[in-house]
Amino acid sequence: MTLLRFFSFVDVRPRFALVLLCLALWLPGFFALPPTDRDESRFAEATKQMLQTGDFVRIMNGAVPRNRKPIGIHWLQAPFAAAAEAAGVARENPIWPYRLPSLLGGIAAVLATFAAGEALFANRRAALAAAAMLAACVLLTVEAHIAKTDAALLGATSIAMAVLARAWTGPPPGPAGAALFWLALGAGILIKGPIAPMVVGLTCLAASLVSRQAGWLRPLRPAWGVPLLGIVVLPWFIAIGVATHGAFFGEALRGDMGSKLAGGQESHGGFPGLHALLLPLLAFPATIPALGGLAAGWKGRRGPAETFLLCWLIPAWLVFEAVPTKLPHYTLPLYPAVFLLAGAWLTQPAEAGPRLRVVGAMLLGLASLILGGGALLLPIGLGAPFWLGLPAALAAAAAGWCAATNRPGASLAATAVLYAGILWLDLPRVDALWLAPRIATALHANCPACAPDGASVVAAGYAEPSLMFLIGSQLSYRPTGASAAQALASGKHAALVDDTNVAGFLAQAARLGLHPRAAATIDGFNYSRGKSARMTLFVA
Repeated sequence: MTLLRFFSFVDVRPRFALVLLCLALWLPGFFALPPTDRDESRFAEATKQMLQTGDFVRIMNGAVPRNRKPIGIHWLQAPFAAAAEAAGVARENPIWPYRLPSLLGGIAAVLATFAAGEALFANRRAALAAAAMLAACVLLTVEAHIAKTDAALLGATSIAMAVLARAWTGPPPGPAGAALFWLALGAGILIKGPIAPMVVGLTCLAASLVSRQAGWLRPLRPAWGVPLLGIVVLPWFIAIGVATHGAFFGEALRGDMGSKLAGGQESHGGFPGLHALLLPLLAFPATIPALGGLAAGWKGRRGPAETFLLCWLIPAWLVFEAVPTKLPHYTLPLYPAVFLLAGAWLTQPAEAGPRLRVVGAMLLGLASLILGGGALLLPIGLGAPFWLGLPAALAAAAAGWCAATNRPGASLAATAVLYAGILWLDLPRVDALWLAPRIATALHANCPACAPDGASVVAAGYAEPSLMFLIGSQLSYRPTGASAAQALASGKHAALVDDTNVAGFLAQAARLGLHPRAAATIDGFNYSRGKSARMTLFVA
C-alpha cells in the first residue's frame, strides 16, 4: 500500500482521524502506569497541595518550595484532578487525572502541526503525514503519558508556530489568529518559561534575516499583541514575586536555569550532538522519513516552506546541543518541523539516494532492536514473567519492517501494539519498578492508625517524590535510621527504613525503649538511582 492510498480514506475528516490516531496510540497504559519518579510525581504533588491548601500561587512539595518552573502546568492539572476527586474515579491509580493536560497538549500539537503543514504545503497529505508521524513518534508518546510540562509546552508552541507559518506564507492571519498567537505564546511562558519564546523568537529572527525583511510579522499585530501577552503572564509573575519575596526568580534563574547552562544538572550532562544521535530512536517509526526530510529540506532550502521549517529547526536545535544539560525531551518543540519536512519528502516524487536508504534502514533497525529488546529484557531482569515483553518485542520488529518496506498503515498499527505492549502490558506489571505503590499498600494494610495525609509516617533512606504523592503531603523524610526512630518516639506511627539504615534505626529504638514491629519488607529496583532497594516498614 502506498502512502497516498493509506491516507486517502481520511481526506474528508483529517482532524477527526488524527484525534482518533492519538487516542489509539496514547490511551493504552495511560490509566495503568503508576506515578513515576521524579518529575511527574513532583509536578502532581505540587498541584495536589494547591488543591488541598487553596494556594494557587506558590508551588510546594511538602514543606519545601519548588521554585523551578512557572505555574502553568499546575493550573492545567488542577481542574482535572479536582473533578476526578469529586467523582471518585481515580482511587486505584490517582495519577492519571494529572496526565490529562499532557494528553490534550499532545493532541493540540498534532492538530497544530497539520495546520502548519496546510499553510506551508500545497499538498495537504504532506501535512497529514507529518501530523501522523508526530503522533506516532516515541518521544511524544512517552511525554503524553507523563504529568509534566513538555507535552503541554509542545501544544502551546505548536499553535504559535502554526499561526507564524500562516503569516509567512499567507493569507495572513486576521485579528483572531494574531490573538491566538500571543495567547499560545503566553501559555508557553507560563508552562515552561523561556522555551516557547526562544523557539518562536529564533524562528522569527532567522526567517527575517534569510528573507531580508521583517514585514511578514506585521499581521501578528505586536502593537496590541505584546500587551495581551503581558496580561496573560504578568499577574502570576508579580504574585509569585510578592509571595516568595523574590526567591522564586533567584532560585529559578540561578538554581534551575543557571545549573543547566553551567553543567550537566543532576547528572544529565551530554556532549554536543547527543540530541541528533537520539533522533532516529525518538522519531521511530518515522526514522527514515525524518532523515530523508532533513536531507531534502536542506537541498531545497531556498523554497519558502523549507526556509521556514529550517529556521524553526536549526537555530533552536543548536542552542539545545550547546547547553551542557541534555534530556531527550528538550528538543520536542522542534519535532513538528522535523516531521513537516519528512511529510514533504514522503509525498514528493524525489527519490532518496541509496546511501540515505541504507543508513536510514540501519538506524530504523537499531531503534526497533532497542525498543523491542528493552521490552523483552526488562521483565526478565527484574523477576517478572518473561512473556510480558513478547508482544512489544514482536510489534517493534513488525513496525520497523513495515516502515522500512514503505507500508505506513501497517507500521502505524504495529506501533500502536508496541506502545500498548510496553505501557499497558509490560511496565505496569513489573512490580519491582513500583516501590512507592507497594509501600503505600503495605502501609494501609498494617497501620490503620496512620493519617491519610501522611502525618503519621516517617521515611529514612527512600525519598522519591512518588512516595509523598501516594502516602500524603505531610510525610516526613529523615536523613538516618536513628532520626526515624526518634520520630517514632515523638509520636509517629510508622517508619519506612531502607536496608542501609535499618541497623541504626533498631539500635536507636532500643536505646529509646521502643519495640517497633517489622510489618512488611518491600524489595524492588529504584530506577531513579539505578540500583536495587529493600525497604522495611516498621509500625510502632
